[in-house]
Amino acid sequence: MKRILRTPIRNQDIEPLRIGDIVYLDGTLVTCRDVAHRRLIEYGMDLPVDLSGMAIFHAGPIVMRDGERWKMVSVGPTTSMRMEPFERDFIEKTGVKLIVGKGGMGKQTSEGCRRHKALHAVFPGGCAVLAATQIEEIERVEWQELGMPESLWVCRVREFGPLIISIDTTGDNLFEKNRAVFKKRMQRGMEEIFQKVRYIR
Repeated sequence: MKRILRTPIRNQDIEPLRIGDIVYLDGTLVTCRDVAHRRLIEYGMDLPVDLSGMAIFHAGPIVMRDGERWKMVSVGPTTSMRMEPFERDFIEKTGVKLIVGKGGMGKQTSEGCRRHKALHAVFPGGCAVLAATQIEEIERVEWQELGMPESLWVCRVREFGPLIISIDTTGDNLFEKNRAVFKKRMQRGMEEIFQKVRYIR
């Protein structure tokens, strides 16, 4: 059975979730990446979208006009770690509850998720066209002067996902845990190799 989060997301909706869990999203999803984060945190500009209880997507979409409406052509995740210097403060200032992107995020974001009860989740890479099919409608666009990738595209989505929880509301971080596990495995593997071909050292 699919676990579906619906906006506005409440603390009690996400507190039971843990890293590695898979969820889907119904409701409002706003594309929000580098410049929007910098405008809010570095320049103190108010966002033109209320993100309290909402979800953002670290993504640079390809969008086209369809009559008087906009149509999403492709919307793949972009690397979330670029937003790491801003995300903790961004969570605090906006009240956003779900951050979707590519790859992991670091300690500051983990702290922000723990302190303010939010999640970071990973959308599978290479599935940008699939993601576009899960967007029912682009309701509006803000900050178009930033260009297509950096604009805030306010989308209505249905069963958007799969989304793999990488940071949960306890601050647990899937990528950091995996990194530690893989490092130990690599060290064991290297020791085995060194025993057989000592000249590598």
